[in-house]
Amino acid sequence: IQRCRAVFIVLLCFFFFSSTLSAMASTSGPVDRGSAQVIRPETTSGLRALYQTMDYSWEKLKNGVPPFILEVIPADIGSTSSTAVKKRTFFMGLLPMILLANQEIQKERTEVLQILEKQRKREARRGDRDRLEEIAQRYGLRVRPYLDHRTRTLLLKRVDTIPPALVLAQAANESAWGTSRFSRLGNNLFGEWTYRPGTGIVPENRPPGQSYEVRRFHSLYESIRSYMNNLNRNGAYRKLREIRSELRNARQPATGVALARGLEKYSQRGEEYIREIQAMIRQNKLFRANTASLRKPRTEQITNVSTEGSGLFSTRNRAIGHIAPSRLNP
Repeated sequence: IQRCRAVFIVLLCFFFFSSTLSAMASTSGPVDRGSAQVIRPETTSGLRALYQTMDYSWEKLKNGVPPFILEVIPADIGSTSSTAVKKRTFFMGLLPMILLANQEIQKERTEVLQILEKQRKREARRGDRDRLEEIAQRYGLRVRPYLDHRTRTLLLKRVDTIPPALVLAQAANESAWGTSRFSRLGNNLFGEWTYRPGTGIVPENRPPGQSYEVRRFHSLYESIRSYMNNLNRNGAYRKLREIRSELRNARQPATGVALARGLEKYSQRGEEYIREIQAMIRQNKLFRANTASLRKPRTEQITNVSTEGSGLFSTRNRAIGHIAPSRLNP
């Protein structure tokens, strides 16, 4: 019976997963994301069946999260009969990418700390200084950190991870659980804007005389990474970074509910928006995602039958570069 059940699950996944993989953007040096699988589900049922083959459960996040890149949110997620199923499918699809993005940020933070320690000991070389300056510029700091103590302090406040609970709540809120026009057409999960004409999607109700567009991304993962960079460098979210820094210095966890207090400028609704995000975190018990961690890849569990797209689902390892932040967030 168990063998028949396993065969049925594999056949179900095979039926529901498409073989086409869209290109991802790479605008800078490659990012190490291990051997995360790239998947493109056609239906919510197919994605849920894949979770089952991975032994991936929202109730058992302590067992680890499988590393994968979700290329698209299934188009039928909005018509899913059960609200609970829709929510869990959405959260579980984004969580691996959030953890991958945070892993990248944590590596950069570790690198910054190591270089600053070398500098303290007067062991830093030209390459270390160039790398520190490169990271500082990507996080919106123009002054050379190895020459200015205040810039070094600001850099450590900016190069830091974002609680997964906060990312999940905002993604669900801003994209209407992946059903919004902008998430569908532009992979934009967080409503980020751009002022470069032709690079985004023009909102249907944009006021006359306005030129902003809703930014278009090549992938959901790119949208997540850009959003995190936006929170970490945009002056509008200085309060969020201060709250995170104070919690870190006090050796307290930086929770999504706590950091949400720094989002008053994310939406015109201000405090009402903050309360809404905090309520989403509490009601959906998203705090459990904050302690989740990625599993080490187990290629024997998920086998790529063909890199050209036949089999259980197609995968392809790609280099994903650093994403330039949006120029303005709504």
